[in-house]
Amino acid sequence: MIEGFGRVAVIGAGLMGHGIAQVFASGGLDVSVYDPAPAALAALRDRIRGNLRDLGEDEDAADRVLPCAELAEAVREADFVVEAALENLAVKQALFAAIEAACPSGAVLASNTSVIPITQIMGGLRDRARALGTHWWNPPFLVPLVEVIGTEWTSPEAVARTIALHKALGKVPVHVKRDVPGFVGNRLQHALWREAISLVEQDICDAETVDLVVKNSFGRRLGVLGPIENADLVGTDLTLAIHQTVLGAVDSRPAPSPYLEGLVAEGRLGMKSGEGFRRWTPEQQAALRRDIVTELKRARSNDALRAKGTDGNDDHGDGPAGG
Repeated sequence: MIEGFGRVAVIGAGLMGHGIAQVFASGGLDVSVYDPAPAALAALRDRIRGNLRDLGEDEDAADRVLPCAELAEAVREADFVVEAALENLAVKQALFAAIEAACPSGAVLASNTSVIPITQIMGGLRDRARALGTHWWNPPFLVPLVEVIGTEWTSPEAVARTIALHKALGKVPVHVKRDVPGFVGNRLQHALWREAISLVEQDICDAETVDLVVKNSFGRRLGVLGPIENADLVGTDLTLAIHQTVLGAVDSRPAPSPYLEGLVAEGRLGMKSGEGFRRWTPEQQAALRRDIVTELKRARSNDALRAKGTDGNDDHGDGPAGG
């Protein structure tokens, strides 16, 4: 039990929803999950048990998850409700209207949208002071960050309760003070993607080279050295000098790349079609997905070691952080 929270409701039993429910249940909370698809509800507990088994964690946590065929049943006793439905504004607005009508007046209401402004989703509610965003990252049980996004109406109490809840679950909640599209994480991620696509579009390098450069240079450091930390480490004067030279050449278009639009128009949709920027065999796709999960598990284990006072790494040298 986490103080102030007895039951959590998760709206959506899909990719994100089942993983979010797993985290709450592993934290000792009772979790009600609603999904309009009977098949998703039927598979819910087994999916969670499978994840827990793979992580070597207590599978009994899945027993704290209650699948609900009716939304009102899922939210009627909830202290916290998080929506993890389709990334569709109209769908989310309709869900929150129904949630507000059925849930307790003291429940905090949260959306797990990746990029849609919370203001747009929650604007039609009667009590907008308790509504905010909690943007989890996939997979929720391996990636620690949760962005907590307030709107102009969100009360400080709702933000504080939400941050306290997620800290108690072992997550890393951060407060996003202004409700902007993409919040913090996706704005940073897609700024990188925009330049990556531009480099390919301009034939400066091919797609494989872009990924090799990121994974074998600054990508190696990002888990322990954020961009602002790096700027302070090398010095703001050097950072300014670099920006005076390079920023004018970096892509700054406010619209999607025509190259990307062309890929979509041609049906080159990435792994789902077998080709996007690159061609992908089923074997290559499976190998990459395995590598992602393996790396996230390794990072999670390292986080646990650091929490116990050891970083699991014998190399404590002060190597250069330039580049």
